[in-house]
Amino acid sequence: MALDILIEELEGSIWVATLNNGRLDGLEVDPVDEEIRWGSIYWAKVKSIDKALDAVYLQLDVDNVGILYNQDVRVQDEDGSFKKGGAEPIGKRFQPGDMVAVQAKTAYLPKDDGDYENKIAQMSMDITLPGRHLIFSATMQDNRISARIRDKETRKQIKTMMDGLSDIQGFILRASAANTQTDILIREGKILKEAWEQLSAYFAGDEPGLIMIGPDAIQRTLSDQATKQIERIEVVIMEHYTEAEDWCTIFAPDLVPKITPVEMENASVDFALFDYRDILGQIEDLFQSYVMLRGGGSIIIQKTAALTAIDVNRGGNKGSNLSVNIEAAEEIARQIRLRNSGGIIMIDFLKTNNKKDEAQLIAAMEKAVQGDACTVQLHGMTSLGLMEITRKRRTPPLDERTDGNIFV
Repeated sequence: MALDILIEELEGSIWVATLNNGRLDGLEVDPVDEEIRWGSIYWAKVKSIDKALDAVYLQLDVDNVGILYNQDVRVQDEDGSFKKGGAEPIGKRFQPGDMVAVQAKTAYLPKDDGDYENKIAQMSMDITLPGRHLIFSATMQDNRISARIRDKETRKQIKTMMDGLSDIQGFILRASAANTQTDILIREGKILKEAWEQLSAYFAGDEPGLIMIGPDAIQRTLSDQATKQIERIEVVIMEHYTEAEDWCTIFAPDLVPKITPVEMENASVDFALFDYRDILGQIEDLFQSYVMLRGGGSIIIQKTAALTAIDVNRGGNKGSNLSVNIEAAEEIARQIRLRNSGGIIMIDFLKTNNKKDEAQLIAAMEKAVQGDACTVQLHGMTSLGLMEITRKRRTPPLDERTDGNIFV
């Protein structure tokens, strides 16, 4: 899989598209009005305690408040190891005025009507710093393999590599680490560890504030696509070129020569690069509920307050139910990734004829979601024959990060 990454800007918002042979494979957007970015680190002050929620409200900075649930508390034992909170009420561990280092688990994006996708940003004491191949975890003492890597052979390969990483500890190894030389991993680990030590120096005093903003759309894309072959990183704005070059110089020196400024007469026009690469139609389709499958079938995606419902239709496809379902599974995995769907997702596939077909469909769906940077879990088939999936997204869905009407 050879990918092109296109970096654009629209009215101050950063848009980053990933193409696989010209087909949209990933899309990250940073709206200009985002109050709290996913992954941002704060030195926060406990504002109040909510016994009913077993949580504390945190003053993050002058304007923003976050919530820390007990399950996201990390308690350090005498031996230096950390464990999750929950053994005792959070009110016994924190009091108003206490200071704590936290990281945003969710983004906070105000809407024009004053409503919010998340009423308040969720925070965690389990702070991590992502690189290309490694993720540093401030609450880990050993090295671990990312839970998102389910392939047994890949896990076995990475586990073998971990034996050569005695010089660095406290890291989660991503899938890309499997084919990376040990000295490169050690170098990246030392960079991330040094960054954490520098950040930790700011965890002092009694004034809350932002210590480090979370990764933006450019950084998230470069990090998430680390396992794949990147052919070109195209930019039209020099600021984006500099940012991509800075990140790649630190974490992916091999990608620096692939950062390519694209010269166009109308470079200042909105989405000039996307228009030049002819992907505007593909992006516009993401705001529609109806998706055509290449084989003639279709899927309908309906978002509700409680869940996302997806219906698979045969249409003109004359193949078996299983073949239509497998094609649909691949496209559904792509659509929920591109639209950044989250929470509960219920899929009404065509009826399977037997348990063997059902098992093949589940296996196909498992494979299709493996490339998702967010955590996707399959919960099997319900008694009504629906496939139940949950996806834990990092940022609000695409339509909310773009107001949903940008192409209207």
